[in-house]
Amino acid sequence: MMSRMAIMLAAGQGKRMKSKLYKVLHQVCGKPMVSHALEAVRGAACERTVVIVGHGAEAVQAHLGDSVEYALQNEQLGTGHAVLQAKPMLGEEDGVTVIICGDTPLVTSETIDALVALHEREGASATILTAVLEDATGYGRIVRGEDGGVLRIVEQKDCSPEEAAIREMNTGTYCFDNRKLFAALGHVTNDNAQGEYYLTDVIGILQSQGDRISASVMADPAESIGVNDRVMLAEAERLMRARIAVKHQRNGVTLIDPANTYIDADVTIGADTIVHPGSQLRGRTSVGADCVIGPQADLIDATVGDGVTIRQSVLEQAEVGDESNVGPFAYLRPGTKLARGVKIGDFVEIKNSVIGAGSKVPHLSYVGDAVVGANVNIGCGAITANYDGYNKSKTEIGDNAFIGSNANLIAPVKVGSGAYVVAGSTITHDVGENDVAIARERQVNKPGYADKIRARARSKKERE
Repeated sequence: MMSRMAIMLAAGQGKRMKSKLYKVLHQVCGKPMVSHALEAVRGAACERTVVIVGHGAEAVQAHLGDSVEYALQNEQLGTGHAVLQAKPMLGEEDGVTVIICGDTPLVTSETIDALVALHEREGASATILTAVLEDATGYGRIVRGEDGGVLRIVEQKDCSPEEAAIREMNTGTYCFDNRKLFAALGHVTNDNAQGEYYLTDVIGILQSQGDRISASVMADPAESIGVNDRVMLAEAERLMRARIAVKHQRNGVTLIDPANTYIDADVTIGADTIVHPGSQLRGRTSVGADCVIGPQADLIDATVGDGVTIRQSVLEQAEVGDESNVGPFAYLRPGTKLARGVKIGDFVEIKNSVIGAGSKVPHLSYVGDAVVGANVNIGCGAITANYDGYNKSKTEIGDNAFIGSNANLIAPVKVGSGAYVVAGSTITHDVGENDVAIARERQVNKPGYADKIRARARSKKERE
């Protein structure tokens, strides 16, 4: 197999996006478009990738880091000019070069691999990746010869009636013999209405030399989508989401309503997990097997074990142990780690805390910056008061402790194993193992006094 390289065109400003964000950094299913395209060429065994940057170069470089090489296109003088910027890096290399746009997130590595394989099999100097559409209006048509080779690419405005009826179109992704590519680029001129250097002119130059030009038809025309505005961004998202849903379904995941389930590209889900509608699994979320997720669960970079149930809850950078139950309406914030068999109930917020195996925080509580042991019960309305306006302090609760309803644990404080904190207590000092802590005012009842209070209030209102 010949050495494979790639040049990714990512220098355009993307004015039609009407955004401060550089076009190729707009996300499709949780990942910038340029990352999708880069994964495709890497999956097709391209050993080196040169990304052509221009507007927003720093942002693209910050995202991709040193995983690729970069060439700067200072002036936007066309696709041919953009590719030429990679000559100092690749111009003397032998092998084949794939040229792909950074705003084509749906192209797969399988499609690129098929493109290169056809290119090598037919001994072509250039091979065009094409798609067959029901309506190819607006795209350059592929005119083939009797042997199946490409005779020419005809733009829409130049099509004859016969050429306009052709449904095979140029996707803008190519494979070239690397040395012939850069040799031909040296002969491309900007003698056109736009004054730009077009990569498609290389095709004509190679043909004039008697070189073979081939075309590889992609199996799924949806892969050809290039994103130029927010409408196409949404369409790419829809198509990618459907592709991701099918992948998980074929891997044994049940999606009750795939069209209303939102799963990012890097999410993993175990077999026999059920995902209900309205749920979002984002970022690098990992969900184990035999789980029930949703409805309306929002998981962001979360790690979920096996046999977990999560309903109507938000989890961000949180870890949930096997057989745990979260929700409805819980919020697990970054740094939360639940051990096996933990119950987190409705309207509970956990932040930067470790909750031990079998412990329960059933409802209406806040636990922040805490270490909670195993088999602890935290009653309704209990909170850890962890912030004094300047500093965050830790609360520690030992195994088998019982925290009564409406208790306030004023950090830093420790509650020992097996201890009881009586409901309504405000705890400001450590509680020893197996101790009972009561910290509340003694109740005083005044017989008949309620009538006096009502009379006093009624009199005040009448005076007003």
